[in-house]
Amino acid sequence: MYRDAKAREASVEGAAFALPSSCAACPVRDSAICCVLDQSGLAALSRFGRRISLAAGQTLLWEGEEAVAVGNLLSGMLKLSALTGDGREQIVGIVHPSDFIGRPFGKESPYSVTALTDATLCVFGRTAFDAFAREHAAIGQALLERTLTELDRARHWMLLLSRKSACERVASLIVEIADRADGGSAIDLPLTRQQMGDILGLTIETVSRSLTRLKRAGIISLPSLRRIVLNRPGELRAIADG
Repeated sequence: MYRDAKAREASVEGAAFALPSSCAACPVRDSAICCVLDQSGLAALSRFGRRISLAAGQTLLWEGEEAVAVGNLLSGMLKLSALTGDGREQIVGIVHPSDFIGRPFGKESPYSVTALTDATLCVFGRTAFDAFAREHAAIGQALLERTLTELDRARHWMLLLSRKSACERVASLIVEIADRADGGSAIDLPLTRQQMGDILGLTIETVSRSLTRLKRAGIISLPSLRRIVLNRPGELRAIADG
């Protein structure tokens, strides 16, 4: 999807996608980057925003290609990935609802953005958004704060990968997804065991053994491959904290 830059630009800017009737109905209105705007700013931004849907597995942006779109994730989950020198995919991040995706003020996308689940997004053509951000200082400040938050998160994962045991890494990933999903004691994992291993620097076998260990201890239940029930979230968090 969207491999041709001009086709992607047309998809983002075109009228084929319906503009939300009101930003007040946005499910991430209070936590997305645009929450810093006043009513006039929201009205201006909404004029070139489009709501789009991605099916699981579809890619919005491709690593190294023109970064034609930016936007907010409204529902579902996305992955950020890059290719290693030998052609393998490395997942470098997970995008949750209200997270901002894309590269403002950058010509090329540094990673691919692909739907892990069915997802909806509010997207903007990057050129139009860049011009808007230059005219609205609040958005620029919000972008800076989001960038710093992502930097802190990246540093946290560097520590996780270098210092924690396999079971601690798996527990950390489950806790992060549960915290962001805010779905109570049960979560639908959007990642395969292989993808978990890619993120955590583990083999698929090690991921499976770690999940089994947590299950046998009664800390989690695994009613299906993608469903995890946190039976004792406090203990799981203690393991994640190392």
